[in-house]
Amino acid sequence: MSRTILRIDSSARRDGSVSRELTDRITARLAGDDTRILTRDLAEGLPLLTEAWIGANFTPEADRTEAQRAELALSDSLIAELKAADTIVIGLPVYNFGLPAALKAWIDLVARAGVTFRYTEAGPEGLLGAKRVIVAAASGGTAFGSDFDFATRYLTHVLGFLGLTDITVLGADRLALDAEAALAAAHAAVDQLPRAA
Repeated sequence: MSRTILRIDSSARRDGSVSRELTDRITARLAGDDTRILTRDLAEGLPLLTEAWIGANFTPEADRTEAQRAELALSDSLIAELKAADTIVIGLPVYNFGLPAALKAWIDLVARAGVTFRYTEAGPEGLLGAKRVIVAAASGGTAFGSDFDFATRYLTHVLGFLGLTDITVLGADRLALDAEAALAAAHAAVDQLPRAA
């Protein structure tokens, strides 16, 4: 059965990016002969939310104007990519203790009430369904899992809010201290990833 991997890169660097190198490795490990790979490179830039976008988003779909539909077209495309994927691979370089601005912009565009999550009497419910997510993280000085690891904690939280709870975070942290050891550990973790059945 054909499977789809959505690969999302967010590093501003294309050459020498550890997170991109890891998403390369992860995708190569998981992909089979019949795997379809969708690629979304956020370094190409995404628009930030505007008043017009918010107005369109909160207008009932049946009442939207053509201009409002155009405002939401990119968001609709990004959400369609998520829905089409069986596995999502996200490259996460840590910038100043947090996410790259482009990755935050992507989150803002895909987190839509009534589309990727909804509020119920029992609380919020994610609508993206059961999908496997692998986060390939890289940091210069932040230790993953530490009190100041805001990046991986935030990303796993917001993905869970959207219903994506099968999340594996692996990567190379504290590269500035010992890059060789950090990369070796990350590569070993990739080699242990179970392939899709």
